[in-house]
Amino acid sequence: MAAPKKGRNASAQSRPGRSLALILIAIAALTGGMFASGQTTPRLGIDLAGGTSITLTAENEPGQPNAINKTNMDTAVDIMNRRVNGLGVSEAEVQTQGSDNIIVNIPKGTNSKQAREQVGTTAKLYFRPVLTTDVSGPAASASPSPSASSSPSGKAGDKATSSPSSSATPSASATTQGRVVTDALKAGSSPSASATPSSSASADASPSASASVDPATAKLQAAYEALDCTDKAVRAKAGSGAKPTEPTVACGQDKNSAGQWQKYILGPAEVAGTDIKKAGAVFDTQSAAGWKVTMDFTSGGSKKFAAITGKLAQNQQPQNQFAIVLDGQVVSDPSVRQSLSGSAEISGSFTQTEAQDLANMLKYGALPLSFHESSVTTVTAALGGEQLHAGLIAGAIGLALVVLYLVIYYRGLSVIAIASLGVSAILTYVLMALLGPAIGFALNLPAVCGAIVAIGITADSFIVYFERIRDEIREGRSLRPAVERAWPRARRTILVSDFVSFLAAAVLFIVTVGKVQGFAFTLGLTTVLDVVVVFFFTKPLMTLLARRKFFAEGHSWSGLDPKRLGAKPPLRRTRRASAPVDTKEA
Repeated sequence: MAAPKKGRNASAQSRPGRSLALILIAIAALTGGMFASGQTTPRLGIDLAGGTSITLTAENEPGQPNAINKTNMDTAVDIMNRRVNGLGVSEAEVQTQGSDNIIVNIPKGTNSKQAREQVGTTAKLYFRPVLTTDVSGPAASASPSPSASSSPSGKAGDKATSSPSSSATPSASATTQGRVVTDALKAGSSPSASATPSSSASADASPSASASVDPATAKLQAAYEALDCTDKAVRAKAGSGAKPTEPTVACGQDKNSAGQWQKYILGPAEVAGTDIKKAGAVFDTQSAAGWKVTMDFTSGGSKKFAAITGKLAQNQQPQNQFAIVLDGQVVSDPSVRQSLSGSAEISGSFTQTEAQDLANMLKYGALPLSFHESSVTTVTAALGGEQLHAGLIAGAIGLALVVLYLVIYYRGLSVIAIASLGVSAILTYVLMALLGPAIGFALNLPAVCGAIVAIGITADSFIVYFERIRDEIREGRSLRPAVERAWPRARRTILVSDFVSFLAAAVLFIVTVGKVQGFAFTLGLTTVLDVVVVFFFTKPLMTLLARRKFFAEGHSWSGLDPKRLGAKPPLRRTRRASAPVDTKEA
């Protein structure tokens, strides 16, 4: 007679030690990662650790006196919230106050300077063609038109520099540059190579030529000549109030390779930041540029970018460059050698943090308003500390009651339940500590409540499985078959229950904001961990202990005593007699 085939469940549970080893290795690896990261405790929210409160006041845009309205303020709050909050669990609070103020609360442990830059930066991005450029400073204020220098690099101001010519007078230089700007603007912001002035043209230019420069261009040229980018305040205000459809002056955001500040005359914007579909920070391993920001355009933005780069590629330097202008300052001014479409990149001397911050601002969009800091104050955590202390006491009392119930009702089985609760607690703590630096997760009071609620969810899973095993024993089965037969039915119930809990947490996380998201995130995380612990720890441990004499023979303190459970005796079929019964004898 052929031996019966082992079922799938029996084969899977023939080596429960593997599952236990796997989860113990995972715990060891996560714990090692926690100590390696240096973050051995969960990052606390502003209500538990205190932090910084920043008040931002909106400013009307030039030419838009009614820009400060509820719609723009709500949009600004949403963008700021996404910039500093990431997944919505870093506990930074962004909310309006009055008609023109926004309050940003940043928890202690967060880089407050970085966060302040994130929330306050308008991040209006434009791609503008470079009409002319020069180094800024007292010595360069009367210099002639720039001539192209050595090969370009990635940072603003490194693409083209100029050297003054003794043959040109300031008036001739201004006249020639004015004619260059005029010719470029007439050509549709894509100047031709012939428009680039030479030193001889500068020397031969006469004052009468200035009559060909229209007043708007002359005003722009005058602003360019007076622009001193060595002054931080001037750099911040350069080109302020210029519309995207107008030419403007601008300063470089950083010094060039020669340690000089670059200033520009830029044509009307050809591509806007709204044409960017996504942005990200990547490390360039092919060059010494280091970190850079990559951008992918929308279909419409890709066509615009291809059109302008195709025109610029036909020109000579510096008029084959386009400036990437962020909040009025030139971040980068790369040269164009061929038509480009689909994507672009901003390269330069970025650190990882700078590249990620810029990509974050571009990804989440520009603020519809400009803001200035009205006040910065420190928030204490005295009240939150008291509430946390009370919450931890309540959690400890609840946990003690659950453990007491398990010991009284399930006796020996309570060892499995308590060990599983311990594993779940370790995993929850380690993951919360790791998620702090990884995604900015901060533990606030609602999140602590979510962790306390999770104790009941985890205990419920153990009770479902234990009761299924006891039902099988009541039917007259021995412990080892009862453990395997009870698992499929208990597993379905546990998965359905945890799915409903996780779905509720996901919906709550999506439709809410602020601290409630911390509660929803913690509840969802602990629900997933409950499934992991039950499948990889509770069930294998139960399988191993079922082989022990204490549990297998139904000791009175094992929690699986057949007599105490009211087990039925095994059912046996009576065999019929094969020979006919003699009626007389009967």
